[in-house]
Amino acid sequence: MAEYKVVITARSFGKADDKAYDCLRKAGCEWVKLNEADGPVEEQLRDAIKDADALIAGLEDIDAETINRAEKLKVISRYGVGYDKVDLAAARQKGIQVTITPGANGDSVADLAVALMLDVARNVTIMDGSIKARSQKRPQGLEMFEKTLGIIGAGRIGQGVGRRCRGFNMKILAYDVFEDESFKKETGAEYVDFETLLRESDFITVHSPLTEETHNMISTEQFKIMKKDAILVNTARGGVIDEEALYAALESGEIRGAALDATVDEPPYDSPLMGCENCILTPHAGAGTREASSRMSLMAAENAVCVLEGGECRFNVAK
Repeated sequence: MAEYKVVITARSFGKADDKAYDCLRKAGCEWVKLNEADGPVEEQLRDAIKDADALIAGLEDIDAETINRAEKLKVISRYGVGYDKVDLAAARQKGIQVTITPGANGDSVADLAVALMLDVARNVTIMDGSIKARSQKRPQGLEMFEKTLGIIGAGRIGQGVGRRCRGFNMKILAYDVFEDESFKKETGAEYVDFETLLRESDFITVHSPLTEETHNMISTEQFKIMKKDAILVNTARGGVIDEEALYAALESGEIRGAALDATVDEPPYDSPLMGCENCILTPHAGAGTREASSRMSLMAAENAVCVLEGGECRFNVAK
């Protein structure tokens, strides 16, 4: 008989290889993976969590009501780095550790951020759509070469974007509470205040967590500061950008374009941004590579096992 029950809601957990499941198996775990085909995952979770020892969680909301239904839960192991959808206060109150997988998807997200910049700058999605509609639009694009990149949140992923963009001989501006001297030396990055970054950057990439301080940190006033040809990319969290203000800026031509892999509502089917040709929307797929899936799956499994076996996981954010 299995020693522990693990509930899994992260959709791509274990899809790349068997390393994560092998980790759980060796620790004496049995698991139940919830699927959308069986109904809304959040509703299934309310029942499944009752007798679970561990939860390996995706992007669904894990509120106090759900947490309080758990009778013996020891750990919520997030498959990823964001934890804004987990009620940390409720978890702390019940002595549940909440863990994340920092670094596991950094290269994958950085790759996508650069891909989205290029797509918006060169109108790739627009031209693909026109060709498939038997039309040959050739909208004028922008070059990335020797332009200025602004990084909002220059942590591991933001720095990864900066390193990639050095290949385009871009000037790097960074806005962060911590100045990384090695990153400055490696890339020539200059740390500046928020307004300076907005005013001088041709491409702006967002890598900030969603907190009370960062909620809608880019809104109407910030779009007024940006260049008319500015391109804004968000592969971090929905809510950092005020999407109503972004829609107005795109429609009025206040900025050139945007690409969002993270939106307030996911998927953003009811957002007015759906109708903006100069806004690319992707389904929070920054970590959607085989390599990132393998790393995140194994790390999420290892975090859960660490706690189940009586340890304090070093990636616990509910301390």
